[in-house]
Amino acid sequence: MQYDHIAAPESFPDAAGAFDTYMNAFEAFKAENDARLLALESRKSVDPLVEDKLARIEQTLQKVDQEFLRLNRPILARVDGASEAKSAFERYVRRGDPSHLLSLEGKGMSVGSEPDGGFLVPESSETALFGELKELSPIRRIAGHLTVSSSVYKRPFVTAGAATGWVGETDDRPVTGTPKIAELSYPTMEIYACPAATGKLLDDAAVDVDAWLNREIVDAFATAESRAFVSGTGVNQPKGFLAYDQAANDAWAWGKVGYVATGVSGGLPADYAADVLYDLVFALKAAYRRNARFVMNRMTQSAIRRIKDDNGNYLWQPDLAGSLRPTLLGFPVEECDDMPDIAPGAASLAFGDFERGYLVVDRRGVQVLRDPYSAKPYVLFYVTKRVGGGISDFNAIKLLKFAA
Repeated sequence: MQYDHIAAPESFPDAAGAFDTYMNAFEAFKAENDARLLALESRKSVDPLVEDKLARIEQTLQKVDQEFLRLNRPILARVDGASEAKSAFERYVRRGDPSHLLSLEGKGMSVGSEPDGGFLVPESSETALFGELKELSPIRRIAGHLTVSSSVYKRPFVTAGAATGWVGETDDRPVTGTPKIAELSYPTMEIYACPAATGKLLDDAAVDVDAWLNREIVDAFATAESRAFVSGTGVNQPKGFLAYDQAANDAWAWGKVGYVATGVSGGLPADYAADVLYDLVFALKAAYRRNARFVMNRMTQSAIRRIKDDNGNYLWQPDLAGSLRPTLLGFPVEECDDMPDIAPGAASLAFGDFERGYLVVDRRGVQVLRDPYSAKPYVLFYVTKRVGGGISDFNAIKLLKFAA
């Protein structure tokens, strides 16, 4: 197959075109990688052209992945005939006039201000913002989610259930043992962005300033959140699942994340590399495997994509259902650029049920403060919201550590 025939265009007219290009690229990848493996088995040097083709095909696969996600991202429609609160908020953003918002606040409507200034965005704008964040942040997309009105969410979790037993209909019921309960705490931390606008943009009636403000802040918020959900320290930011104490899976205890080691520092074993992935999968209890998925960055995915099983079948497969969500050992693969690259001792691959294993907590309310003075002639918008996150079930996530 000629690679020139499957080079990814800058964009696709529809999802079907993206899927056709994706499948052609994957078939070309298999053909080129088979030639590479054959040369290695014959102890011949690999043709540099083959390596170059593989690299270009992988770039195409990654590009189509992103383009397909763009094509399938839901369009957040603007609400015509905007509510009174939305109209008042738009007046504040465009002209800096808070009188209508203060009037609504006086009527007890769902508009609020903080002592240090600024106003809460309308509920429809907040909903649109969180919808976009879910599409752009890989961990937010697959994790559990809760919206709260307080600064800290605390959740009790039963780590060992009450003792049970079997008895006859008229037998005495012995007192059961008490359950062991751990309290998990998720403080919400403040994240901010500060987009700037020109006076002409704000004066242009054809510009939807609500949608503009969402576009300006969503990328910044999604990037920062995604990084924190993976490796955040928990100090003034959510705690990422890689920031918790880790333990070899055979010595795992509640409060730690279990891992399986590859047996090779900074790499996979030369022989039977697939066995390491099987060990990772079955380190997870069956109840969590039903909704489990792999999480890794694109560089790790590039290395895993070349592994075959004993029958010569690739472990990594495109989703033939057409969603372009690839699978590994039959489980979906979620690409997350914030996962670490393969390196000695790095936990570069995670596997688990993230909906049960990691919780994202959003505090209700996104606040905007308009500042026309600090950066004249531009108008700054200081946007803040509060978000927390942390592991909600230490049974549900396992790591692959590239270590001996």
